[in-house]
Amino acid sequence: MLSALLLLNLGGAVSLHICSFNIQSFGERKVSKPEVLDIIVESISRCDLMLILEIKDVKGKAFDQLMTSLNSRSRTRTDTFSSVISERLGRNTYKEQYAFIYRHKMLTVNAVYQYPDTQSGDEDAFAREPFVVWFSSPDTEIKDFVIIPIHTVPEAAVKEIDELYDVYQNISQMWQSDNFIIMGDFNAACGYVPKRQWMNIRLRSESEFLWLTDDNLDTSVKASTKCAYDRVVLRGEKMIAAVNPESVEVFNFKDEFSLTEQEMRMKIS
Repeated sequence: MLSALLLLNLGGAVSLHICSFNIQSFGERKVSKPEVLDIIVESISRCDLMLILEIKDVKGKAFDQLMTSLNSRSRTRTDTFSSVISERLGRNTYKEQYAFIYRHKMLTVNAVYQYPDTQSGDEDAFAREPFVVWFSSPDTEIKDFVIIPIHTVPEAAVKEIDELYDVYQNISQMWQSDNFIIMGDFNAACGYVPKRQWMNIRLRSESEFLWLTDDNLDTSVKASTKCAYDRVVLRGEKMIAAVNPESVEVFNFKDEFSLTEQEMRMKIS
């Protein structure tokens, strides 16, 4: 899936730039190419917190190389990035990982939780179960928040997006936080989620959830595709009040780095 970088701004006296990026098939092949690694590092550096999707790092080396390259370019020792990464997730032999990269001076991790996906009668609802992280952000208006990430299987997007409601319910009963961000590559457009199906998706039909990304936002960098694949959903009165909906934007690295579509498809995402 060819996705652009999605950014939102958590406002207040100190703002926090939160991003989501599906780096298609991220692994050793991409970090081995300096020009590709430079673009990925530059994109991450624009954010204070980055969710990386579709990591296919079989040997477990590529992500460490990415973090080393990212921190080698930090201007000061205090402006470094930390990370937390899931186990390899998926059915059969196809596996992916979720990862969060964050500025150490602004954020810390309170807890992580790998959603078990074992609800009675509804087991294995997700191909790649959400790897949920609870962050502390002492210098921003919202002092803590939980991010539930997702990369759905396109053909199962309706079911998996709906099941995110159950993930939220599970986490809200387990952790003492009222502030939630559900984000990632939902594949929530272009035939994968027919209009008639939205009413059956609890994350959409329940009024307590605010969808910051509407159905007309193009998050694909492919010229022939205009689809709102990537989404951001908020839950919690203070969280919703702290985020300016106008702050959500798509960073098209294809245009930013003057890449042709073929270069973009072959090298980045």
